[in-house]
Amino acid sequence: MRPRSLDEVVGQQHLLLPGSPLRTLASDGGNGAVSVILWGPPGTGKTTLAQAIAHTSGRRFVELSAITAGIKDVRTVMERALNDRDLFDIPTVLFLDEIHRFTKAQQDALLPGVENGWVTLIAATTENPSFSVISPLLSRSLLLTLEPLIETDLRALLVRAASDPRGFADALDVDDEAYDALVQLASGDARRALTGLEAAAASAFAAERGDDERPRITAELVSLAVNRALLRYDKKGDQHYDVISAFIKSMRGSDPDAAVHYLARMIEAGEDPRFIARRLMVHAAEDVGLADPQALVIAVAAAEATQMIGLPEARIPLAEATIYIATAPKSGAVINAIDSAIADVKAGRFGLVPKHLRDAHYPGAKRLGHGQGYIFPHNDPRGVSTQQYLPDELVGREYYAPTQHGNEREVADRLEKIRRITRGS
Repeated sequence: MRPRSLDEVVGQQHLLLPGSPLRTLASDGGNGAVSVILWGPPGTGKTTLAQAIAHTSGRRFVELSAITAGIKDVRTVMERALNDRDLFDIPTVLFLDEIHRFTKAQQDALLPGVENGWVTLIAATTENPSFSVISPLLSRSLLLTLEPLIETDLRALLVRAASDPRGFADALDVDDEAYDALVQLASGDARRALTGLEAAAASAFAAERGDDERPRITAELVSLAVNRALLRYDKKGDQHYDVISAFIKSMRGSDPDAAVHYLARMIEAGEDPRFIARRLMVHAAEDVGLADPQALVIAVAAAEATQMIGLPEARIPLAEATIYIATAPKSGAVINAIDSAIADVKAGRFGLVPKHLRDAHYPGAKRLGHGQGYIFPHNDPRGVSTQQYLPDELVGREYYAPTQHGNEREVADRLEKIRRITRGS
């Protein structure tokens, strides 16, 4: 079912616009074609795009895998490409899969051919090229990023495979729920979706049925064929909101077991791990806050790790942050403070900044009285001085009310002393 041309490619339409580098590369002449590095998760079409370009005319296509190829293979391709160009005016396209597996020396061997135009390189990688591809090669190539296939693209791919003569040629029926299940299990990976369809079809053909009964793929058959329980989880519907709500409320309720359970459901359902990481950061600030300031640090670290390593490994830092936040002391004092302050500002409860706090660095500021009377706290042995900071209209207003939970117990005691000093009471 691999597409025979770029027009058959499903998804990645942001890379296939008229005049795009891939369209230029696939054109008959290929004039102006530049080397490209395709970066994206597995099953998003990197090899497919290269193979589709390979079917265009007037160009020799060579495919190497960095898993098995070495410097000798690269040099052989370069020598042949140079001869074909000079003797027969035949351009060469070199597709190198898994380029991140090449060592620096092996990647260096590509440079003369790319720089001198002996070959047009199409390199594919699942790892960030900024870390896995040498800088000279990056600077001589266009970096094109592929995205996981969206649900509509995956469904179109499956429907085509069920009806196309190269696939199952309408030899079986597929329920809508079965398509939904296959899309859900694929998690944006076209290869995984087609593998699931093939496994389910094999089970459907092998199942007992009447003489006039056609093979049929159901959602239950999909779950049996791929040996994965089907999670009823719609990333845009009720299940999405219900599960994330339960996830957050379990952490807020300090139940790490329930929180990890809902985390597992989201991961297995193909939820975007970056979405989960964002919710962890919000929850750490909103429901833990200064009761344990380390919670936000760990949530941010989990988000960064998720961005860098991706699934399945990202499940570990996500679980670490989930458990830490669930077991941390809780406080809503921070969100209450900022929301109360915003409510006052929206309601017009604000006044002029006291003169002694205003900027006094520009010419003429002192003549206006700016900065006069300001007491520098570091000059006070206590590190805090008696001084008005709020506008006159809000003197005495308290937004932050720390709890007696965790670290905020100490904050509350210290803040009480600080307020007595600053207010001169």
